[in-house]
Amino acid sequence: MYWGYHLVLNVRDCLPKTIRSEENIKNFAAHLVKQIDMVAFGDAIVVHFGSDNKAGYTLVQLIETSNICAHFVEETNDIYLDVFSCKPFESETVVAVVNEYFSPKSTKGQFLYRQA
Repeated sequence: MYWGYHLVLNVRDCLPKTIRSEENIKNFAAHLVKQIDMVAFGDAIVVHFGSDNKAGYTLVQLIETSNICAHFVEETNDIYLDVFSCKPFESETVVAVVNEYFSPKSTKGQFLYRQA
């Protein structure tokens, strides 16, 4: 029996304007929640911080079954995205939404089954 499902994505070389837009990131979060059939717990938190090669937006979207978190690295135009839920979801759907909003050149990931 699984307690949770955890997708970890490394998303490379996105279209720069997409990861530098708070509005785009918030729209991505809202759309992703719907596409993977989750329920948002409040609004997405999107904050820009960091310096040098660590600067960028960070996203935290609580969902009733856990969370969606991401950091958007401006220096490399990369995204590090985690989707964790105790309700199953399709990793292919997450990748499709990422592609739609950020136009990456490549995406690699790992899907983990968390056991109780």
